[in-house]
Amino acid sequence: MRHLKISTNSRRYRAMIGVGGIGTGSFFALSGNHTLGREESRGGRFIDRKDYCKLHIISHYVQTLLGSDFSVIPVGRVGNDEPGRRLHAEMEEAGLEMRYVEVSPGEQTLFSFCFIYPDGSGGNMTTDDSACSRVDSAFVAQAEPEFARFEGRGIALAAPEVPIEARRKLLEIGTAHCFFRAASFNSEEISEAMASGMLGLVDFLAINIDEALAATGSEPGNMNRDQIVDLAVQKLRSANPDILISITAGPHGSWSWDGAAINHLPIYKAGAQSTAGAGDAHFSGMIVGLTLGLPFAEAQHLGSLVGALSVTSPHTLNKDIRGDSLREFARQSQAALPESVRGLLEE
Repeated sequence: MRHLKISTNSRRYRAMIGVGGIGTGSFFALSGNHTLGREESRGGRFIDRKDYCKLHIISHYVQTLLGSDFSVIPVGRVGNDEPGRRLHAEMEEAGLEMRYVEVSPGEQTLFSFCFIYPDGSGGNMTTDDSACSRVDSAFVAQAEPEFARFEGRGIALAAPEVPIEARRKLLEIGTAHCFFRAASFNSEEISEAMASGMLGLVDFLAINIDEALAATGSEPGNMNRDQIVDLAVQKLRSANPDILISITAGPHGSWSWDGAAINHLPIYKAGAQSTAGAGDAHFSGMIVGLTLGLPFAEAQHLGSLVGALSVTSPHTLNKDIRGDSLREFARQSQAALPESVRGLLEE
C-alpha cells in the first residue's frame, strides 16, 4: 500500500492548504575545511544532489502518505524558467492541486547555492528577488474559496521562504474557516512572530533547536539542549498558551510539547546520505499523524520515522517515501513504535 492505512471517514482533516517556498538549488563541495575568505578563490566540485524548498517538501510527503483522497493545495509562485516549469511538473505529478501555483513570466524561481566543507558543515546563498518574494496577501487571498470548501476540516500551513505577511494572511483565513493551523519560522523570524502576536494564529509550531534558541533570546553556549527546549516552551507558551510545539535537533532527536508535558524522542537509526530536509520531513510526518487521529506525542513518532527515512536520500526530498517504504524501514530499523503508529503501517 503506497499510502498509510486508514478509512477516509476516520480522518480529522480532508485537505491542507499551504503557502511557502517553492524552489531549487545546487550543492558545491569545497576543498579544505578552513572558512571561505572574503576574497578567496577556492576549488571544489558540484554534487549530484537536488535541493527543494519547504512548501514543496512538506506538501509532497503529506500527499504521498495520505493518498489521492486527501487534497493538498499549495499556494505560491515560480518563475517562467526551466527550474520553475520542472518543479511545477514534479508537484503536479505527485498529485498536488496546482491551480494556485503561478508560473510568473519574467521572474526567476527561488534558487539556493549550497556550499559544503569536507567536515559536513556549510551554508547557502539564496536569491531574495525570486518569484517567491512576490507572494503577498492579495495573492494568498485568491485561495479563500478552497478554505470555504473544506470549512472546519482542513489544515492551514504557513512555511518559510515567502514574505511573512503572506503567511499571516493564510493563517488569518485559516482561522476564519476553523482550520487547524501549522507553521514554522526561521531563526530571524521567530522573535517577530512572538512580538507581533502571530503565534496566536498558530496551533502547531514546528522549529529546530537553533530556532528554539532564538525564541529564548539567549546566547549560544549558555544552555544545553534540554534547557533550551524548556525555556523555549515557556517563552512560546507566553505568546500562545495553547500552542503545540515540535523541536528537532538532528542526531539528538526531537522534543514535543503536547499541552501537558515535554516528550523527548531519540532518532531512529538510518544510513544517512544527507540530513538536509529532515526537519521538514519530520514536520510532514507529524501533520500526517495528526490528520490520521494520533495524539500529538504519538504523531512525533511518525514524524521521527519520516525524518529518519528522508536522510537515506542524497536529495532534500526523498521521493521513495511511501506507506510501503515507511513500513519496511520501521521493520528493518526495529523502531520502538506505539501500537497506534504500527497500526497505520499495516498492509
